[in-house]
Amino acid sequence: MSSTLPDETLMLIYRDGDINAFQELYRRHSRGLYMFILWRSPRREWVDEITQETWGSLHDARARYVAQATFRTYLFQIARNKLIDQLRLHRHTLLASELGRSDEGDAYFDEVVNAEQAVDTAEEKMDSKQRLAWLNTAIKALPSEQREALALQHFSGMSLEEIAQVTVTPVETVKSRLRYAMRKLRQLAEPIANSMDEANAAEEIQHD
Repeated sequence: MSSTLPDETLMLIYRDGDINAFQELYRRHSRGLYMFILWRSPRREWVDEITQETWGSLHDARARYVAQATFRTYLFQIARNKLIDQLRLHRHTLLASELGRSDEGDAYFDEVVNAEQAVDTAEEKMDSKQRLAWLNTAIKALPSEQREALALQHFSGMSLEEIAQVTVTPVETVKSRLRYAMRKLRQLAEPIANSMDEANAAEEIQHD
């Protein structure tokens, strides 16, 4: 029965003490939450800690829960606030290179793209891997706010309104961040793709 109920209903049931409702929420969102934190955290060792603290905070706040937004945005807001707290706590010790996106998210990015772009031949697989490589490089070059919006939209499947709620930003700002992110990706993608094409051409000449 619980598997057919909306998240928000499950959270209200969990608020009243039903642990099975929590288990279903955890089953639905544990992976997405973990990957969101993994994409945003500058340090790999923070990810498990923030994930556990997020679920712990959800448990502690369950009695005060009101279904004003989707459960997912509520959960991700908790996680985002935990991450911000960590960043503030360690702001004097973080390296400049750590303020970008964590490379640990690359494996998930690979998994998502490869799943969406299944290919059959060895040549197609190689081409897909190369395109993934330059896209990954381009995403790393985006400002953090744009990366966050892009990750929430494309990898967490959130709507503009949900992203706005999670990031505490107006919807129009979210739209702008996504628009600038896609524009920047197109600008970055072309030279990266061209350089990879040149490398492939050189490799073909060597084989000939």
